[in-house]
Amino acid sequence: MAAVETTRPAPFGAITTYRTMNAVTNVFGALAAWNDARVTRKALNKLSDRELDDIGLCRGDIEFIGR
Repeated sequence: MAAVETTRPAPFGAITTYRTMNAVTNVFGALAAWNDARVTRKALNKLSDRELDDIGLCRGDIEFIGR
């Protein structure tokens, strides 16, 4: 009875390409998260103290919201 090899190694450079694309995707994801937090903090800073109190926040909490 003959044995058949069913697995093949990845083509040359495929793993490196995958890791590079994964790193680029992670960088863009981190930048998007940073920008979302920045926009949120900016919007909260525009609110008055009364409006912040209505949603249960104070000025000191704004910096921790985006993190």
